Amino acid sequence: MAIGLAHYLVVGAVLFGLGLYTVLTRRNAISILMGVELILNSSNINYVAFSHYSSGNVDGQIYAIFVIMLAAAEAAVGLAIILAIFQIFHTIDVGATETLKE
Repeated sequence: MAIGLAHYLVVGAVLFGLGLYTVLTRRNAISILMGVELILNSSNINYVAFSHYSSGNVDGQIYAIFVIMLAAAEAAVGLAIILAIFQIFHTIDVGATETLKE
């Protein structure tokens, strides 16, 4: 049995579902960032799969590289925000950030 486009789409959908579940259910800010990374990786799988199964088009691979660069920048900015929140509230629980009045 050959691996086709549908298999890649199922893997991408499962990763997207796991990432969405993680973002919606976790209260830890690092876990939420990991969920966002799962969502971005699922889009990368779809970009590369559609690029592979189209007629020699490399646009999907270029988009995947841009998404990887965006994910690196998002991780750096997100971790900087988490460190700032930890210095103020002494926790990384996102529920504690409801009172940002300082």
